[in-house]
Amino acid sequence: MAVTVSLVALFGLVLFLLLRSRTLGYGAAFIAVMFGFFLASTGASGPINSLTGDVIASVRSIGF
Repeated sequence: MAVTVSLVALFGLVLFLLLRSRTLGYGAAFIAVMFGFFLASTGASGPINSLTGDVIASVRSIGF
């Protein structure tokens, strides 16, 4: 749960910075957000969460 909240905060911050610098338009941001919501409701969410957890565990074991 804590990792998910952290990733949501990280991606939200990156999206905010892209919007602020006008690198990413509002339409593309809406599409990115909707893609995330729809992706979360598919069967792909399990493997994506597992992969993310494995990557985070690997980074922690290295000592970053």
